[in-house]
Amino acid sequence: MKNKVALVTGSTSGIGLAIAKSLAEKGCRVMLNGSREASKVESLLTELNRDHDVAYQRANMMDPEAILRMVKACEATFGKIDILVNNAGIQHVAPIEEFPLEKWDAIIAINLSAAFHTIRAALPGMKEKKWGRIVNIASIHGMIASPFKAAYVSAKHGMVGLTRVVALETAKAGITCNVICPGYVMTPLVENQIADQAKAHGIDRKAVYEMFLKDQPTGRFVDPSEIADLVTFLSSDAAASITGTILPVDGGWTAK
Repeated sequence: MKNKVALVTGSTSGIGLAIAKSLAEKGCRVMLNGSREASKVESLLTELNRDHDVAYQRANMMDPEAILRMVKACEATFGKIDILVNNAGIQHVAPIEEFPLEKWDAIIAINLSAAFHTIRAALPGMKEKKWGRIVNIASIHGMIASPFKAAYVSAKHGMVGLTRVVALETAKAGITCNVICPGYVMTPLVENQIADQAKAHGIDRKAVYEMFLKDQPTGRFVDPSEIADLVTFLSSDAAASITGTILPVDGGWTAK
């Protein structure tokens, strides 16, 4: 994968950062993305650029024009995009009748529409080279539903459908498109959710851990490195015939 160029959205922490690091370690030049000012990720860029070729592009993932500028910036910086990983996402939990309209709009925009906009912008370059890898990071909630997560579940199901359509449209163009559906992964976002739940219910963190993991038969959180390694494989030549596939990484959740 030496000299391949990867754009990874939502990649300054958690799953996205693990993916970016894994691709960089395999020789990719990587464009990180996030919502923070460049100065806020300067130390991260300095660390990664000791051994790798990494840049950063801030973008509001609710804004199609900002997304287009991000894609163009990656192409201008590195000359192309070979690998696109759509990982950016947010979450909000509430009953449907209490679900804030602005939260619905934001979750659909960032978790689903942003992936459409990045794919739409990156595909022409991939088709011109007759080579490309698109990996969408959905969630186990792209396959099943849970109460109080109307927007998130809708967006992640949409991500699965989008993946299948893109895979069919690019099947003869040397491009693959797959979607990974993780169960609960230990990330800063999940750690914050655990802390919030413990505080809200007046219970200790261990009880919240058990509540989160009751549906994962392995009884443990997925490690971000496991998702990253799968993305790296799907981005390789070895995965050239894997496209339109839904890949749960859920500790057996959907096996029940």
